Amino acid sequence: MLAGPRHTVAIIQSNYLPWKGYFDIIHDVDTFIFYDDVQYTHRDWRNRNRVKTPQGPVWLTVPVGSSTSRRICDVRIEEHSWARKHWETLRHQYGSAPHFERYAPLLREVYLERTWTHLSELNQFLVRRIAQECLGLQTRFRDSREWTLTGTKQERILDVLKQAGATHYVSGPAARDYLRQEAFDAAGIGLTYKDYAGYPEYPQHHPPFEHSVTVLDVLFHLGPEAPEAIWGWRGRAR
Repeated sequence: MLAGPRHTVAIIQSNYLPWKGYFDIIHDVDTFIFYDDVQYTHRDWRNRNRVKTPQGPVWLTVPVGSSTSRRICDVRIEEHSWARKHWETLRHQYGSAPHFERYAPLLREVYLERTWTHLSELNQFLVRRIAQECLGLQTRFRDSREWTLTGTKQERILDVLKQAGATHYVSGPAARDYLRQEAFDAAGIGLTYKDYAGYPEYPQHHPPFEHSVTVLDVLFHLGPEAPEAIWGWRGRAR
């Protein structure tokens, strides 16, 4: 392991209104790096997420076309009527939630006062503002485009980590398919896989309870107590 202060890093593609687990990882690290100079994936979390309704979870989708021959950072938002529709859906489905009005000014800014041309810009703006202003996180945010990177998959991740001065990497569990412990050992970088199990339920509109929805759901229902449902509960569970 590298000598000196511990510097924990996560590297993840930007998602649209991510679920609570995304912010759980942000909470775990010193530096969170948006990984948007990689292949855009269609019908994924990059441009959509889910909200609760009386009919069950439904998608909020930012229209970006179906082409996958582009990087996430190059994906353009060509049509803009979606923004008001998303605002109206959130207001309609969550307007009666206990803390909707607490976060409404941020959402009005995003959907009614600004025009977005690139998906990555929209996603990163939302993630930063929610993390810092709504959840009180002090994590530093960076972008993988700050560096010139080489290799593919694991090699590229290690390149980012080395250039960012990481001593430890917190990865999503899906990366077990291509990350190799021995490569991290050789680089002197610790490797941990995030465990999303055990999140507590909270009072949520339209039962049955659903974890896999936007983080706005927990914010609207719990307000300042949202961090307890995202990461604080682990201290009580021990």
